[in-house]
Amino acid sequence: MSRAPAARRRPVAYLYLAPALAVYTAFVALPWLHTVWISLYTWDGVTIGTWNGLGNYRRVLTDSAMLAALEHALGFVLFFSLLPIAFGLLLAAVVGGRGGRRYPLTRAVLFLPQIVPLVAVGVMWRWMYGPDGTVNQALRAIGLGSLTRAWLGDFTWAYAAVGVVGTWVMTGLALVLFQSGIQRIDTSLYEAVRLDGAGPFREFAAVTLPGLRAEIRVALTVTVIAALAGFDIVYVTTAGGPGTSTTVPGVLIYRLAFTDGQVGAACALAVVLSTLICLLVLAIGRLLREDT
Repeated sequence: MSRAPAARRRPVAYLYLAPALAVYTAFVALPWLHTVWISLYTWDGVTIGTWNGLGNYRRVLTDSAMLAALEHALGFVLFFSLLPIAFGLLLAAVVGGRGGRRYPLTRAVLFLPQIVPLVAVGVMWRWMYGPDGTVNQALRAIGLGSLTRAWLGDFTWAYAAVGVVGTWVMTGLALVLFQSGIQRIDTSLYEAVRLDGAGPFREFAAVTLPGLRAEIRVALTVTVIAALAGFDIVYVTTAGGPGTSTTVPGVLIYRLAFTDGQVGAACALAVVLSTLICLLVLAIGRLLREDT
């Protein structure tokens, strides 16, 4: 007899989900399908397009500039994702270890980059990396003036310089996620490992790290998406330069669609990028899923 009320509740649940599903379909699913359709054409965005089939996708997989952009995006996973997560774990253990709520001002300062618009972040760091910016002034102040350079204009260092900005932006997000996760870990677990004579490192490895599996999965998902789909910071700081040393798919898609009149190729690259992001997100979810 309990099955009938449950069956009657299902249509009501679907009614609650319908508005969200309609919005998602209208603003996410249908535009993405339209992008897939455009990617099958050679189109400049103005005149009538001509059918190209999978030609644009073959170009994405063979064109050196597009492949380099995808490689740069994958490389930024180190700066935008892995380093912030490592720093976030370390800071969370120090700032709020064992379920504590210490140093609230430190957490607020580190989270500040998440509040500031990324365009403003890019402008600020572009000034800091300038010939007379904060970075070079600091190097001169400690006697390392020989290391000064126009960081964002240097073919060797521009990529790493932009990556440091991504690390700075994402570390605060990882810290807040891990801090909230630490606060929900049972303090009796810490007491148990301390009674066994565990030091801080073993305590972190045996209790804190396993207890943060869900938060690490969320942080890794968000930061990997930010690394692969990034546009704001790169465009404002270097616009993909010098040359193509910091060009990422987001910047290249913008150029192809709005500057070069190659909308079909831009859409093909966007579809490949979105597919890559989805595959990586699914892989992260499977690798870090919690046992039930």
